[in-house]
Parts: sequence; C-alpha cells; structure tokens
Amino acid sequence: VVVIGYGTTRKSDLTGSVSSVSSKDFNKGLISSPEQLINGKVSGVQIMSNSGSPTSGSTIRIRGGASLNASNDPLIVLDGVPLESGGISGNSGNFLSLINPNDIESMTILKDASSTAIYGSRASNGVILITTKKGTGTGVKVNYSTTNSIQTRTKVADMLSYQQFVDVINANGTDAQKALLGNANTDWNKQIYQTAFGTDNNVSIAGRIAPKWPIRASLGYYNQNGLVKTDNAERMTGSFTLSPYFFDDNLKVTLNGKGSLNNNRFINSSAIWAATTFNPTIPVYSGEDAFGGYNEALDNTGVPVNGGVRNPLGLLRQYHSTSKVKRLIGNLDVDYKMHFLPELKFHATLGYDYAEGKGSIYESAAAAENFLTKGRDYSYGPQKSSNRLLTTYLNYNKTFDAIHSNIDATAGYDYQFWKTTAPAYSELNTLGEAQSSLAAKDERHALISYYGRLNYTFMDRYVLTTTVRSDGTSRFNPDNHWGTFPSVALAWRLNEESFLKPVKALSNLKLRASYGVTGQQDGIGNYNYLPVYMMSQDGAQVQFGNQYYYSYRPSAYVSNLKWETTTSWNYGVDFGFLKDKITGSFDYYTRKTKDLLATVPSAAGVNFAKTVLTNVGNVDSKGWELTLNATPIDNKDFTWNVSYNMSWQTQKVKNLSLVGGGTQTNTLIGPNIGNYQFQVLTEGYAPYMFYVYHQLYDASTGKPIEGAYADVNNDGAINSSDLYRFHSPAPDYILGLSTSLRYKNLRLSTSLRANLGNYVYNGMAMNTGAWSTVSYNSYQLNNLNKNYLETGFQNRQYLSDYYVRNASFIKMDNLSLTYTFPKHVNLTAMVQNVFTITKYNGVDPEVPNGMDLSFYPRPRTFSLSLGFDF
Repeated sequence: VVVIGYGTTRKSDLTGSVSSVSSKDFNKGLISSPEQLINGKVSGVQIMSNSGSPTSGSTIRIRGGASLNASNDPLIVLDGVPLESGGISGNSGNFLSLINPNDIESMTILKDASSTAIYGSRASNGVILITTKKGTGTGVKVNYSTTNSIQTRTKVADMLSYQQFVDVINANGTDAQKALLGNANTDWNKQIYQTAFGTDNNVSIAGRIAPKWPIRASLGYYNQNGLVKTDNAERMTGSFTLSPYFFDDNLKVTLNGKGSLNNNRFINSSAIWAATTFNPTIPVYSGEDAFGGYNEALDNTGVPVNGGVRNPLGLLRQYHSTSKVKRLIGNLDVDYKMHFLPELKFHATLGYDYAEGKGSIYESAAAAENFLTKGRDYSYGPQKSSNRLLTTYLNYNKTFDAIHSNIDATAGYDYQFWKTTAPAYSELNTLGEAQSSLAAKDERHALISYYGRLNYTFMDRYVLTTTVRSDGTSRFNPDNHWGTFPSVALAWRLNEESFLKPVKALSNLKLRASYGVTGQQDGIGNYNYLPVYMMSQDGAQVQFGNQYYYSYRPSAYVSNLKWETTTSWNYGVDFGFLKDKITGSFDYYTRKTKDLLATVPSAAGVNFAKTVLTNVGNVDSKGWELTLNATPIDNKDFTWNVSYNMSWQTQKVKNLSLVGGGTQTNTLIGPNIGNYQFQVLTEGYAPYMFYVYHQLYDASTGKPIEGAYADVNNDGAINSSDLYRFHSPAPDYILGLSTSLRYKNLRLSTSLRANLGNYVYNGMAMNTGAWSTVSYNSYQLNNLNKNYLETGFQNRQYLSDYYVRNASFIKMDNLSLTYTFPKHVNLTAMVQNVFTITKYNGVDPEVPNGMDLSFYPRPRTFSLSLGFDF
C-alpha cells in the first residue's frame, strides 16, 4: 500500500510517478531535519543544505521546479495537513527542522500531474507526503536511541599563507602598505572554526492502552554546535498519537499532536568573510581594553576604519543573537465506514499548525562593528503564525467480480486559513536609541477547494485515474479567485496478459501515461493585486520642525494577477524481474508553465516601482528519470541490496514579454556584487545562465589577460553587447547510489550522490583575487586569494567567464557500520560527508544559485549511535 493524496492505493494500481521511502531505507546518522532522510534516494529530487550551519535549512527541488520568481518549493503535507513553507521568525527559514525526523515512518514523493493534481494550485513543484509513526495493536514496545557526534571542518577559501602574504606585500606593496605588516602568524580560520559536538536522543513507547486503543508517544532532544564558534541549535520535541477503533472497527478516530521548542544562537555571518580576508600578520588581541581587547584597524583618530574589515573573532564574541521558536502541529482524523454500506467511507480532518518565534540581538557598545552607533540591544517578535485546516471527503471503494472491475472514487472539500502577525519594533543601540524601525505585520489568506478522483481498474490490469480540483484563493482579485486543475492517467499491467504469463522471469511490467494541469500561487505575497501603502524607510523621513515623521507611499501592484499554471505529460514504465529481485522504473516527462508569476521591469510612469510582479511569459522543461533496485544476494547469513537512480532535465525560458507576441532580450537576476548581476533570463535559453564576457588568454603563459575580452559581436568595441550566456548552475544529470551489505549481525551501508554538468561562479576568487582588494583604505591590509598568484589581476574582473567553473561532483554522503546484538540492541558507527571528488577549485561545488560567496562549509560528521528495543 502506498500513501497518496487523500488516501492510499495499491502499488500495482498507481498510474502516476510516485516514489516512496520507508524508515528502513532512510539515510542514517545525525539527521537534523526530515528532508535529509531522503537525500539522494529518489530520482528527480534534489536536496541541498543551504550552508553548514545547524540552524540552516535546505533547498528542495522536484524535477527542478516549475517557476522563475514564484516559489519552486514542493508542497509538504504532514499527516494530511499541508504546511506553509514560509520562514518562521527566529528559525532562519528552516521550517522543517521543527519536526523530529525520528518520528517519521515514511515519505512519499508525488512528481507528475496525475499524482499531484489532487492538490491543485500548490502542486506545480511536486508534493512530499510525510507519514509519522503510529501505535501498534500488540504489546508495548519501547525504543531508545542516542547518537553522539563530532564535526570537523572541511574546505575553506584558499587564501595566501602568512609567508606568501608577506612576500607578496614586500614585492608589490607601497612603503605605507609594508608598514602595516605585523609579525604574528594568525590563521583566522582556526580562530573562528571549532570541532563541534552534537547529540540526538529519542525515546518512544508504542502499544495499546486497551484492545482497540493503539497509542504512541515520544520525546526527543537534539543539540548541535556549529563549526563556527557561537553557532548552536537546540531542539526539544514531543509527539503523541492515539487511534482507537469503535463500532466493530467501523469508526476510527486518530488524534495526532507534535510539539517542538527550538533555541537557536546565530553567528555574525560577517565573521566568515572577515576570517577569509583579515590581515594574517597581526595578532588576535591588541593587549588593550579598547574594542573588547580585539585587534582592529583604526584611523588616525583611534576610531575603527569606516567600512573596514573587522576582527573575525571579535565579530563572533561580541555579538549575541538568539531566538526561541515554538511549534505545535495537531490533527484530529475521523474515518467512518458506513454500517449500511461498508464500501462507503467518510473522512474528516481538523488540522492546526501554530508557530511562534521571537529573539533578541545584543552587540557590545565596545564592538568595532557598530562602534559609532553604540552597539545593538533589542528584541523582536513574537511573530505568530497559524494554519487552520478542515478536510472532508467521501470514498467509495468496491470490487465488482461479475465485471472484473474495481471502482475507487473520492470527492471532498477543503478549507484552509493562514494568519501571521508580528508587533512593530525598533532596533535600538545599547543606549536605548532607535536606529531603525519595522512596522507591525498582520497578514491573512485563505484557500477553499473542491476535488474529486476516480480510479477504475479492469481485470486487475487496466487502470484509469481521473482527478479534478477547483481552488479559490484570496491572493487574487475576485475575477481570478478560482482555478480548475484536471488530470487523467492510464496504466496497463502487461505482465498480467496471457502472452506474457509464460515469461517466469518477468514479475512486473506496467506502462503508464498521464496528463494534468497544476497551479502556483505561493511565494508572491498576499496582497499584490491590491493598492497598498508602505511605510517609508528610516532614511526617507519628513522633517517638521525638530521632529521627523515616517511617510507612506503606494507600492507597485497589478490588479489582474492570476494563477501560474503548469501542464505536464508523463510516460513511464515499471518493471520487475526474478520475483522482484530486480525492480525499477523509467519516466519521461514534459512540462509547460504559462502565465509565470515573475518580477519584471515596469515602464516609466506606468506603476509605482521600477519592477512589478505580474503574469508574464512561459517556461518549458523536459527530462527523464531512471530508478533501479536489486537484491543480488538474500539468504540467512548474507544480504546485499543496491539502489540506483539517475535523472536528466533541460529547461528553457520561452517568453518574458508583457506584450503578446513581443520579446524581451535579457533580464538580469541573481546576487548583486559591485553593482553587477551575473545571471540572466533570456528567451530560448535555460534560466539563470551566467552572463559574462569571454576571457582572452596569453598564448605563451596560458594566463588570463586582465581586461581582455572577446569582441563577440564583431563591432570593434568591447561593451555590454559582448556579454554572452555561459553555462547554467543547474546540473544536466543527478545520480544517486545506495548499497547495503549484511553478514549475519553486521551491516555496512553507504550512499553516494553526483551532479554532472553544473557550473559555479567562484565569487570568492574574484572578490579577493585582485591586487586592488589588498587595501580598501590607508589603515588596513586584506589577505588575497591564491588565485591572485595565477592571474596577477590588479583589479577585480567581475564579469569574466574565467570565474565560471565546471562544478560537477561525486559525494559520499554517509558510510555506516552497524552491529545488532541479541535482545534488540544495535551499535552503529557513521561518517557523513565522507568525501567530495570534483575539479572545482572553490569552497564547495554545491552552493545555492551557483554563486560561491563566503560559504559556511558543510561539516564532516563522525558519530556513534546506540539503540535499544524492548
């Protein structure tokens, strides 16, 4: 049985592209967030941690996502409750980390429109269904597990050593610069990074309190220090599930409750950049009381240099940012099988998801970073977010033997309401003086849905699935409130045909085809179709006498915003051989997204901003996915399991014009560095390609020539017309391999991942690899990237394709060895982030948006786990 949207079905009756991963196949080790359990396990699913911090979240993409500016995040449904993916104040956008991975029983990924259309307007980017563990109808079972770990630093930016730096300054610097050299040999990375300790402890009890009253309860405690000093994440969780049966098992009531309390301490993120560039020839401490005793670059008046790089350790030790985040997710499910018609079932869910986050920031008045403003000392929040859900549906499931048919039909109604509030607050210094202010927040939106699904099976070999959902959202004006999202799918179980029955080696062969339409209305805000006035920023106040007042200005809006829609086709085959010792699937899909919700330039005088969110253009994508599973050996003493997946995808922007039939040549996007943007959207090309000059090289030395670029358009001049599209950060191929070997009570397991064809812009080499970056002022020296020794660049070459590098990689994510003792005791030794094989010369070939900019390195984790079942 496989969990699907609003129900379950037999795996043999699936018509869509669905992958399910159970707890026995989850990734092992110190797992802080649920998505890490399936990283590398499912074809077409890419999961990337946004940094190495324990407070960081992950980017999840199913088939690459379907949008440009709107959300590309999949819908997450926890025990039937769709979760809001927006960030919770004080939790760094990592909303899934509030769920204890140890409570999860399985995760099901819905990828094609046939399987996702039942979720309508939120399903364009796929759906992940999370099912948590429940009680059992048998005796009491207690489980306790503890995992303790140490984390070590992996690669950091490749900067000049102390001696290399001294030699470069003495060879190339002015007398004033040479005078700034010290005698200390300080490794600033060693000053801010540490060996980090972590622990994850869980205890659960499952059983029954009466013959038909299954129950499960659990407690969890997780605490992880970060690689960077002062970084820490602490989580306490509890869960409770009670699912009694009544009326001869016709009525089942399930009560689920999950709560968590997260305490986070965040680093001053400037410290990572500072440790990369701070002068390696000066000591950490000055020997004086000023600035907390930390060595800082001072001007002639003894004040920290304006805009200078600060002492990395001082940035951490003098900065204290903490948060406390609470979350409660609960649902009451009622399943009633009608006494008079047992084939007809009624289901109702009341769901509630509440989160509350608050925090505080303190920075000493003596700290150099905010010395002139006398530090920082203020609190924010609490931000309160609530998500209320009502789901009701009827399901009719009956087999008609006389006509060799089974009908499984579902029809239902959903109502979901979200509310987020936060009080106004001012950012204060240590004297209580306001430095800036933020307005209060009160945002709400609702979604009403009607849906139905028919699954018809004939002769246990021909399957038809049709789905339709109609969604009404408050995020669009009344004329565009409603959208309808249909799908249809067919499946043919060939192995049940008489002409294939004699083929004993063939245990499964099923062909699938599906078509469907899904929608998108996330990631765009709640009021973009309304004329809204926004409070001005602090630097734009109006003076009346001696008093300054905030002003209110109209924000840009488009009144006729509507659904972004994605039309998908999927063709697949499922197969099994040798009594399913070898199983697998292959899928080919196409996807067309139209009426993109995108931010585009606005013509002068037309709106209240230079850019505006509107429906514009189309994006097309296509790809294929392959999954293979095999058990070559399976006997009493020895078992060997292997799982492999591979996917390929290409995506193109088809139109970006606000005018029908028109075109827009290029739209620059991505991070802004030195007033440059490096990525572009262009019709007819993949999105987010790097937009750069073609670097020319010295034929005799092979080194890049500073400022020398190819005249791409042959007009005799080098200007913006010579910028060209050069590769994409998206990989062409994504691969995953897992294998497990068991000999008697000993099990060895490992998982590997690979991305092929992805490119990264090495922003660290560009930003710190030119002589001009050695000194931004007369009072301070900055370290240089070793790339400077290769190029000799005097000035930063922002738009050179020299910095766009192939970042294909192979990573071993985990390696574990488990021994199971008698009486259900197991001991496991694990390593995570074991190694990376890549030609990329930056910090990490796997970085958000393909931009390598002051990245917090992902740790290598060594852990020991002990588990008891009794």
